[in-house]
Amino acid sequence: MHGHEMIEGGTAVKSLSRGKGNTEVVVVTGASAGVGRAIAREFARHGAKIGLLARSQDGLDGAARDVERLGGRALAVATDVSDDQQVEEAADRIERALGPIDIWVNNAMVSVLSPALEMTADEFRRVTEVTYLGYVYGTLSALRRMVPRDRGVVVQIGSALAYRAIPLQSAYCAAKHAVQGFTEALRSELIHDGSRVRLTTVQLPAVNTPQFSWIRTRMPNHPQPVPPIYQPEVIARAVYWTAHHRRREFSVGYPTVQAILGDKFIPGLLDHYLAWVGYESQQTTQPVPPNRPDNLYKPLPGDFGARGEFSDRAHNYSIHSWMNRYRGWLTLGGLGLATWWWQGRRVRRENGPRERSSSSRTSKRRAVQRFAA
Repeated sequence: MHGHEMIEGGTAVKSLSRGKGNTEVVVVTGASAGVGRAIAREFARHGAKIGLLARSQDGLDGAARDVERLGGRALAVATDVSDDQQVEEAADRIERALGPIDIWVNNAMVSVLSPALEMTADEFRRVTEVTYLGYVYGTLSALRRMVPRDRGVVVQIGSALAYRAIPLQSAYCAAKHAVQGFTEALRSELIHDGSRVRLTTVQLPAVNTPQFSWIRTRMPNHPQPVPPIYQPEVIARAVYWTAHHRRREFSVGYPTVQAILGDKFIPGLLDHYLAWVGYESQQTTQPVPPNRPDNLYKPLPGDFGARGEFSDRAHNYSIHSWMNRYRGWLTLGGLGLATWWWQGRRVRRENGPRERSSSSRTSKRRAVQRFAA
């Protein structure tokens, strides 16, 4: 159990509202553990009504307790997001119980750590159905309700891997690439239609979540996030902020930016670099127990909370994320400082010759006076 995590990741503030007495309604998929659990807690701290979607009833019950304890209102709906009918029914149930949905966060995922040639067709299918089609179904269910009202926000939990794939996660990386393509196409359609519904993506770095204890793996050692690692509360704060500010995309952590830029400018070099380090960096030195259970097709029993087992190496804060939030003000400040420096330099350059000329005339005058004396 991870009940101690509930007090981490931020302090309570007044909730944002759509109108007097109406706090916002939020849906979070994959809310039972990991990043989704942290996101649910963050919105709860702001007094939101939250629809919690996931397969694990134990995890959903724990998430609902977190939300209520932190000042929000929870409705847990056991849902497999790979089933579009289940997603649609969950959306209906949430709107009947909590009100019109303002924010929908797509986060649910599964993965397999394995060389592509060793994976089965069914494993590729399952990862795609949850990690890609689950986002499609969630987004469409949200838009069916938001577009007629002409308001709302859909937040896609993306990844640096949506731009730069890594070895051993071909199915997951492909799904994240697909989410990116789906979201960009759909955003253009909404702009074409003049809709005020907003799509935004939060691109993630490596995060310390319980997934590394339950993803299916064919590797000899225990899976781990590729360092540097961030705590899920860092992501949750970024998601909350992005949901309430007009950003097309928000990258969390400098490693995410490095991966995106690296793939743009040196993709071939990254191919070879990841071939060299990509296997070992995704595994610890501890062997995987034989017949380790995984959650690919069904959830594991128990409530796993938000954090995984790598807290001793995980960052609680991201300076880059802070700079990303305030990049406008920082840019203005930088321009102001540059302008001040340039003006000072110009004044010094213009005054320099006059000061030297005046000094020369004074020296000559004094020399004549001394000679006359």
